[in-house]
Amino acid sequence: MDYYLGNWPMLNIDEISDYRDLLKNYYTQRKLDMPLYSYKIMGQKLGLETSQIFRVLNKELHLPNRSIPLAKDLLDLKGRKGELFEILVAASKTKSPAKKDKLYKMALALQDVDLRKLSASEYLFLSKWWIPVVRALIEMNGGHAEVSHLVKQISPTVSEDQVREAITVLKDLKLITPLASERYAATTANFTSAGSATKTAAIRSYQNQLLALAQNSLIAVEPAKRNISSLLVGVDEDCFADLNEMTLEFRRQVQRRVAEVNKPNRAMQFVFALYPVADISNDPRTKKEG
Repeated sequence: MDYYLGNWPMLNIDEISDYRDLLKNYYTQRKLDMPLYSYKIMGQKLGLETSQIFRVLNKELHLPNRSIPLAKDLLDLKGRKGELFEILVAASKTKSPAKKDKLYKMALALQDVDLRKLSASEYLFLSKWWIPVVRALIEMNGGHAEVSHLVKQISPTVSEDQVREAITVLKDLKLITPLASERYAATTANFTSAGSATKTAAIRSYQNQLLALAQNSLIAVEPAKRNISSLLVGVDEDCFADLNEMTLEFRRQVQRRVAEVNKPNRAMQFVFALYPVADISNDPRTKKEG
């Protein structure tokens, strides 16, 4: 039997770089839990008009300084997390690359030890979902990277400054290399981080963003352009192992099918999720009955 599970996890402030992702995720979660929740209700909590909160959540506007304490209260961010939120607000607002880099380094210093081992560019690549998307679009566009054109192709909406930052990060990580005529070649180079624990933290950060994007698409994307479903099943150890292998095999099939596409015209994010929600394997009553 299929079940829709609307209880998605909230974004962790240690795993984001644009503070507005936290606000958007909060709104989406509240909307799923309470359909009557609106921009107006959230705006009132932050001292903003309906049009203002809409623009903030869509990254067309920043929170005014007077709303920052209200946002911290709304998101229940205290102590270190509250301080980190304020730094991320400042980093998102500044136009100075040097100041932005300094603020992100301050943010890294406040975060978990694993995340501190990443360079600023590696952190940005893993903490901003649209940066890998920009790389994919540059490749699909034949190497062309006109910022105004890329902005129109990305969903949810991002700004021209965010796309410019993405191009800078991709060049720094050598994931795109300059060609003639202001074009780029998308490379297959991979960056590495120091130690398996760091890689695990980085992957967790990126996957958290993908789940948040999937959550957002339930509201923002019409059903005909997405496919999100869930399945609640009862398994034993052997079945779980089989499902793991089936997931890996399906992933390989997806990769083989995608490799056959000569002229891709869209980038789709595929998320595989298989996780426990209940376990009676250690219940003595179950073992006796078995």
